[in-house]
Amino acid sequence: MWGRRAPSGCRPQACVPLRRDRWHPRPSTAPPLQVSPVFGCWPRWAELFLALGPNTSCRKTSLLCAGARELEEEQQEGSAEPAAREGPREKSPSPGSSVKQLKHLMWNKSQDSGIAEMEELPVPHNIKISNITCDSFKISWDMDSKSKDRITHYFIDLNKKENKNSNKFKHKDVPTKLVAKAVPLPMTVRGHWFLSPRTEYTVAVQTASKQVDGDYVVSEWSEIIEFCTADYSKVHLTQLLEKAEVIAGRMLKLSVFYRNQHKEYFDYMREHHGNAMQPSVKDNSGSHGSPISGKLEGIFFSCNTEFNTGKPPQDSPYGRYRFEIAAEKLFNPNTNLYFGDFYCMYTAYHYVILVIAPLGSPGDDFCKQRLPQLNIKDNKFLTCNEEDGVLVYHHAQDVILEVIYTDPVDLSLGTVAEITGHQLMSLSTANAKKDPSCKTCNISVGR
Repeated sequence: MWGRRAPSGCRPQACVPLRRDRWHPRPSTAPPLQVSPVFGCWPRWAELFLALGPNTSCRKTSLLCAGARELEEEQQEGSAEPAAREGPREKSPSPGSSVKQLKHLMWNKSQDSGIAEMEELPVPHNIKISNITCDSFKISWDMDSKSKDRITHYFIDLNKKENKNSNKFKHKDVPTKLVAKAVPLPMTVRGHWFLSPRTEYTVAVQTASKQVDGDYVVSEWSEIIEFCTADYSKVHLTQLLEKAEVIAGRMLKLSVFYRNQHKEYFDYMREHHGNAMQPSVKDNSGSHGSPISGKLEGIFFSCNTEFNTGKPPQDSPYGRYRFEIAAEKLFNPNTNLYFGDFYCMYTAYHYVILVIAPLGSPGDDFCKQRLPQLNIKDNKFLTCNEEDGVLVYHHAQDVILEVIYTDPVDLSLGTVAEITGHQLMSLSTANAKKDPSCKTCNISVGR
């Protein structure tokens, strides 16, 4: 209230503060400061603010100012001809009694206009969050039944957890980020423009009652609680899958899967893991809402080939030593194939993550619950078909495939050799962040 403009008719005329407790007219040709006869030497507007306090609405201020003007008019009429009065002069009213008179006038005016002082709205408490998805959640709370029927809206303040102190300076007159009509609880909050997958948020609630003039009377803020949004569901991943299929391109033949690493990596696997490469947790590269990031364990392989040779490229971002294994050793009718992600890294190249899991393995169980399953014989990215008793493999030409195999792989099933090309570190996708502005590989449920 202290930061608002004084209502019309209550502003000082050309005043400058000389001391905190006194105001004096500016030395100029401006008319002298009008002093309220109700409050003595205090300017009328300053005494009004003191009488009202900092939490009074503009409507109350206007009513009180109107009351002050009426009292002044009455006193001026009564003192216009003091000589005609009989008896002793009446004692001038004290500021305290005048305030009571003004409040009484204000109450009468509010009754006349159909506006009365209202009880405070109930404050939400015991907030519960449920049915959390990557871009929505349900929220409910308890509140006292007192004045509950006056509630017309709910204000919801939603912030990312790093901004959890954002409520610290909130005033109940400040509009919140989300305004919803009062509906039966629990209420669904949905919106990909302000909710991102796998993100921690804080939320606080207040109740509100919309007035005839469009203003809101609101309760105090509830306590602040925290929650985290979920990963992409199968429905969202299917949308990504459909977008990836559009740009996959024609299919090229392949015969091997390969994995590049440093020499020390292969030496370590031989010495400490019985000559077998072990699955490790996938990093956070790709879509922020991908359900496999930071959760699925597997071994990363590549399968793209050069257009002119049909063989793996000689360059690699991941190390100068390459393990090659025949495609049928990893991908065959005894494995399932799943779509994992589709993303880019602010470049023209797009990546598709596929997961190969042996039937019934822990990786297969994990993917079956979370990822869209692909037909190994008929899909746009990686196929396995039998021709004349031999398994034949094809991969998509226009996307870079990243294949995750969910079981250990023995090095004796393939060969390890040094590549003749370059180690292109700039092409590494380790913990790479997805471009959120790319229209090709983003869907409308966060990034």
